[in-house]
Amino acid sequence: MEHWDEVRTAYQVARQGTVSGAAEVLGVHHATVIRHIDALEARLGVKLFQRHARGYTATESGEDLARVAQTTEDQLQQLVGRIRGRGSDVSGELMVTSIVELSDFLVPVLTEFKEIYPDVVVRYLTDARVFRLEYGEAHVAIRAGSAPDEPDNVVQPLMKLRVGLYASQRYIDKHGRPHGEDDLINHIFVGNDNPDARAPFQKWLRSKVPYDRVVFRTTETASMMRAVQNGAGIGFMPSEHAASDPDLVEVIPARDDWSPQLWLVTHVDLHRTAKVQALVSHLKAAVKSRESAQA
Repeated sequence: MEHWDEVRTAYQVARQGTVSGAAEVLGVHHATVIRHIDALEARLGVKLFQRHARGYTATESGEDLARVAQTTEDQLQQLVGRIRGRGSDVSGELMVTSIVELSDFLVPVLTEFKEIYPDVVVRYLTDARVFRLEYGEAHVAIRAGSAPDEPDNVVQPLMKLRVGLYASQRYIDKHGRPHGEDDLINHIFVGNDNPDARAPFQKWLRSKVPYDRVVFRTTETASMMRAVQNGAGIGFMPSEHAASDPDLVEVIPARDDWSPQLWLVTHVDLHRTAKVQALVSHLKAAVKSRESAQA
């Protein structure tokens, strides 16, 4: 990109607010920073910064340029991540993203993978947003629901997330245990703050009890599970997670129609790289072992 060094310099000056700060980040002399800014302003015919005793403050034009430069810088960094992911050895960063409900299953699996391949740095990301594989934001994604249909992605079925209905012993001691599905209406629940949540188990619950029986509502899954564990109401959680808490009581066992399909997603550009293939094989083996143990 023509004059990218100058644009990047202006971006760092806008970000740091001083010539010396930008020079330190860029690893150049402060005179180089001043020369880049002067040359860029002369070329564009506008002032990008107001100079003052405390440093540099971006003008409106400077802010516009900084926004575009930041986007370009982010995309270049993502490209570098994708290129580095194409190596032939199982090493470097390996970014895996999933829904947080899978943590109880995935963390031990990823830990074992790290022991087998000590040169790998595992980054396990459970943010609610969908990471964009085409931008290099993750190497492997595990997603729930309908099959992802983004172009250039390789999508494979992985397993179903087993979800049951649970209450804490504290809740049972205070409110009793439901006597079948017909008795659910006499109890209170933890659920999603969105009454139209699309998760199959949430849809099932809406068919059984009025939404006003959901008395503890949140948008975040970890908070839902913690609320159930603390006795706020009856609620859903992955069976694997519930099994680790002896205080939880299974109200209704996991059902197939509650269990969302999980998909293993990789980008076509990275799918055949050594570390992605190694992790995909390891995940499939772990799922097979898990299913054999449950049989």
